Amino acid sequence: MLPGKLPLEMLGRLLGRIDITDPRVALGPMPGEDAALIDFGDRYLVAKTDPITFATDMIGQYMVAVNANDLAVMGATPKWLLATILLPIGTAEREVSAIFEQIRSACAESNISIVGGHTEIAHGIDHPIAVGAMLGEVAKDEAIFSSGVRPADALILSKGIAVEGTSILAAEFPERLAAAGVSEKEIASARGLLFSPSISVVPDARIARESGEIHAMHDPTEGGLSGGLYELASASDLGFDIDADAISVLPQTQTVCDALGLDPLGLIASGALLAATASDDARAVIDALESKGIAAAVIGHATDRHRRVRIVSEGRATDFPRFARDELARMFGRPSHSDNANSE
Repeated sequence: MLPGKLPLEMLGRLLGRIDITDPRVALGPMPGEDAALIDFGDRYLVAKTDPITFATDMIGQYMVAVNANDLAVMGATPKWLLATILLPIGTAEREVSAIFEQIRSACAESNISIVGGHTEIAHGIDHPIAVGAMLGEVAKDEAIFSSGVRPADALILSKGIAVEGTSILAAEFPERLAAAGVSEKEIASARGLLFSPSISVVPDARIARESGEIHAMHDPTEGGLSGGLYELASASDLGFDIDADAISVLPQTQTVCDALGLDPLGLIASGALLAATASDDARAVIDALESKGIAAAVIGHATDRHRRVRIVSEGRATDFPRFARDELARMFGRPSHSDNANSE
């Protein structure tokens, strides 16, 4: 098997074999849902774990953000973090200190308490790996599920695709980008997407919940917009018709993807929020997001077609592209010399 997430269908089969024996587990592992819910009386404890395996630059920042995102789209407030940091042999103390400071700073900014974890120098890895386990809480009547999409819902996309993937590519492959004609200024701008517009969707999710009737939210991470749409379709047992012209691709993303021969639709997309809302509320949600400087648009609508996702371009509907693995994983599998930058 190739690097990246397990195929959605395989994951579904494997998770289907798991027996939940504790009645307090309100939502266990399920394809398309972003976190687990455990009954704590008047509220749910919300739990999520996610690793950072591709990025080597600013991995502490990435780890906090992607875990917090998955809680936020469930309607929860991220509260507590356990972090596991695995480091290759030969790692310098200053590198460890830098990762710790990234985690500390990102948690302080979001009022998240670091409550534990594990750190070790590990055999068999050649770069740092950060794994977060994030906990939060949500009132029972405020929990949001990916399965909550309803037919005819408007599907809103915030910011654009693919903020995280663009930032990682700029940080990890500056030489290849330069060899493909991307300027230093453009590379720096792409790398800076990590902080502006930011890979966090915690504010996006909060604003959406406060401004309209939100039926479902999802954080499209590995697999990009394509993966996120198919996960939502799987969780809700519905389909989507997506307007190709409505999908916002940030200029930095288009530049980086063109230079490296990648498709933005399949590039890891933390930083974008997918929110399904009653069509009548879509305008209010978009206006609320844009009033806070967060770009947003309706990119399509839910249909009653069983898990079928279509993209509509020039009046013609075809199946939305699916990717065997994230475009970022495909890039990491390519030869390192620049003259092969656009070939497998």
